[in-house]
Amino acid sequence: MLQNKTQNFILLSSFLAVISVALLFLILAGSVAFAQSHEHHGLTNGVVDVQSGKMLFQKKCAVCHGSEGVGGVGVPLNLHDFLRTTSNRYLLQTIRMGRPGRVMPAFSTLTKAQVQSIILYIRSWRPEIEIPVYSLDLIEGDVKKGQVTYDAACDNCHREKGIGGEGTGVTFSRPRNAELIAPAIGNSAFLAAASDQMIKRIIMTGRESTPMDSAMAMGLKEEDVDNVVTYLRSLEENGTVQKVKHSQRDDAVLMYESSYSIEETIENMKRAALGHNFRYIREQTLDHGFVEKDQESNHEYLIYFCNFTFLNQALLVDPRIGMFLPFRTTIVKKEDTVLVMTVSPDYLCSLFNNNELKQSCHFMAEKYEAMLEESTF
Repeated sequence: MLQNKTQNFILLSSFLAVISVALLFLILAGSVAFAQSHEHHGLTNGVVDVQSGKMLFQKKCAVCHGSEGVGGVGVPLNLHDFLRTTSNRYLLQTIRMGRPGRVMPAFSTLTKAQVQSIILYIRSWRPEIEIPVYSLDLIEGDVKKGQVTYDAACDNCHREKGIGGEGTGVTFSRPRNAELIAPAIGNSAFLAAASDQMIKRIIMTGRESTPMDSAMAMGLKEEDVDNVVTYLRSLEENGTVQKVKHSQRDDAVLMYESSYSIEETIENMKRAALGHNFRYIREQTLDHGFVEKDQESNHEYLIYFCNFTFLNQALLVDPRIGMFLPFRTTIVKKEDTVLVMTVSPDYLCSLFNNNELKQSCHFMAEKYEAMLEESTF
C-alpha cells in the first residue's frame, strides 16, 4: 500500500513537470494567422476545411512549429522554398509517421480528413505557390560516389548517414550549432515520405532563408545530386537508418530495500551522491507543504541532489531533461522496512521521441541505480 502511494506521488510529480514544459511551449507558440479556404490536389476527401485544420494545427503542431509555422522546436514550415518543393503526399506521410528518434511524434490517430485539413491550413499561408506533384520513380545513381559527395557537401549539417543536426531546436537562450537544426534526411520516416524526385529538387534548388545552398552554389552537378539521392535511399534499403532505441528499463520507478535505518539510509544516500559528483541540495518530508509542519511524517523523506555540469550539458541536448534533475530520491519507512526509490530516467525518456535525449537519460539511470545500490547495501 505504501509503495503504491509513494510511486504514485513520484509519478504525479514527474508528469506534472512534463505538463509544465508543454504549457511553456504553448505560451511561446504565439498568435494564429487567418487563412482562407481552398480545395485542390486531393484534399477534399471527407470533411476537410481550413478552419478545422487551423484548430488541429494549433493543438497538435504549433507547440513545436510555431502558431504561424515559423519554427521553434521543429523546423519552420512557413517558408516559400519549403512549400514550393514539398508535396502534399510528403506532408501527409510526415504527419502520419513523425520522425522516429527526432522529437516529432507520429500522429497515427488522426483521420485522413483531419490530416488533410492540417495540410490545407499549411497551404493557406502561401496560396500563390503551386503545389508540386512528384513521380515515385527511383533515381538510379552511384551509391559509393553519392556517399563521397554527401560526406563532402552534406555531412557538416545533416551529419553521418543523415541522422540530422545535433539538438532539438529547443534552445531558448542556449547556443545552437546552426541557425536552423538540419533535418534528419536519413531517417526512416523521411525516406518513406519523400520521393527521390522531391529530394533531388530540394538539393538542386536549396532552401532560401536556411543554411542550405543550392547544388550549383555547392559546386555540384546534376549527376552528383542523383548519386546523393541514391546514397540516401540506400540507407533505407540497408537498414542503417536511425530508429528509436527503446529503453532497457520498463519499470517507472527504481526501488531498493535498505538494510539500514531510515536515518542511516539518508546519510548513506548523501555520501553515495557526493561520490558520484552530485551536490546535496536539501531534504524534506514527503508531505511537506501538504500538511501542517507539526503533522509531517518523519518516516517519509524526499532528498534533492544535482550534478550541475551534467545538467548544463544535457540541457544543450534537450531542455526537457530538466524535469529529471535535480535528482530526487524518496526514502520511506514502513514498520521494519526502509525503501529507497526514484523515477527511472529511462522510463520517462521513453515518453519522448529523441534518441539523443535517451542517451543522456540512460547515463542518468545508471548513475541513479549506482547511488541507490550504494546507499542500501
